[in-house]
Amino acid sequence: MAKNQSSAPDTSRRSERSRRAIYDAALALVAEVGYPKTTIEGIASRAGVGKQTIYRWWPSKADVLLEAFLDLSGQAAQAAGQEPYTIPDTGDLAADLKNVLRATVDELGNPAFEAPSRALAAEGVVNEELGRRFVAQLLEPQLQLYVDRLRAAQETGEVRPDVDPRIALELFVSPLAQRWLQYTGPITYEYTDTLVDYALHGLAPR
Repeated sequence: MAKNQSSAPDTSRRSERSRRAIYDAALALVAEVGYPKTTIEGIASRAGVGKQTIYRWWPSKADVLLEAFLDLSGQAAQAAGQEPYTIPDTGDLAADLKNVLRATVDELGNPAFEAPSRALAAEGVVNEELGRRFVAQLLEPQLQLYVDRLRAAQETGEVRPDVDPRIALELFVSPLAQRWLQYTGPITYEYTDTLVDYALHGLAPR
């Protein structure tokens, strides 16, 4: 009995090390060779585990990558001291949106995030099933945080009650995504701050 109890933590630590190695391998491979050429076998080899270990935990490479990205996002939130992650509500909508978009700028500029993100974004354009899965399971939960913050702003009168938050968030999120994906301009704090100002105050003279 004592022997089994003492061996359990070691098994758990080994499993966690293997899982972490698989996450790292999957993200590195998709960044280096692209999604189509990333395979379960390649991930297993890079992680130093048997492919059956991966198949025991995930049914497909898409599931491995999805979980790896969720873990990456979770690590970023934990590092920022915001787990589970939410958009802070300080009572100043513009400041809150600017802060979260600045954090997004930092994330987009992080090579560990940027390279696999670009590879998967590119594949999602031509692989509709993959694109829909990653939007539904990764992007939409993040967009819902903006919806929640904008609804809170409607309750305090900072945003008109007739505004659809899901459409409104696209005024600053979508231009940032397009600029990042298509390299149409620099991704900076100044840029995202300006997006928020334009979205909240419009273009007409005040």
